[in-house]
Amino acid sequence: MSADQLNLSSLKFQPLIPARWSDFEQLFGEKGAYGGCWCMYWRITRSQFEKQQGPENREAMREIVNSGEIPGILAYFENRPIGWCAIAPRENYSSLNRSFVLKRIDDLPVWSIVCFFIDKKYRGRGIGLFLIHAAIDYVRREGGEVIEAYPTRPRKGSLPPVSSYMGLPGIFSKAGFVECKRPSKAKIIMRYSIEN
Repeated sequence: MSADQLNLSSLKFQPLIPARWSDFEQLFGEKGAYGGCWCMYWRITRSQFEKQQGPENREAMREIVNSGEIPGILAYFENRPIGWCAIAPRENYSSLNRSFVLKRIDDLPVWSIVCFFIDKKYRGRGIGLFLIHAAIDYVRREGGEVIEAYPTRPRKGSLPPVSSYMGLPGIFSKAGFVECKRPSKAKIIMRYSIEN
């Protein structure tokens, strides 16, 4: 099966646990996805993130995974990691909780989707939507009731991956998320309610 024949049945989704750390490293590559982020951007202060960009962020994420916390979901095609979605309870994202623009809109306990990273060869094939559904299934199994997302509204044309790593509104709408708030010209807060 080629990458052009991707469909949900050809993909597998797995939570990131210590045994899958090497898959995460393979997907993120030497540069650590977007400029050495290793998906730590929303987990620490901005100054801390800048100081430890690159290998130190990788080690910080590895410590999280080794602690038993699951920071997200990996997508696999033919046993190769091709996509990532960061999903965790909002309280795990200290920088998100300090954000003026993306501050809490109420006291509901929510899980937050804060990042996607897709292998270049597989972009534009709907992997993000499949990852959102996998994240919903994961949160449902964990007993969560509300998932929050913070997509970026494109102003003109398409956004480069580094600007759209939190997703776009359309993909979340397709997955059943509804808009809750527009805190800025660029950002939307959307939610999905899980029915158990």
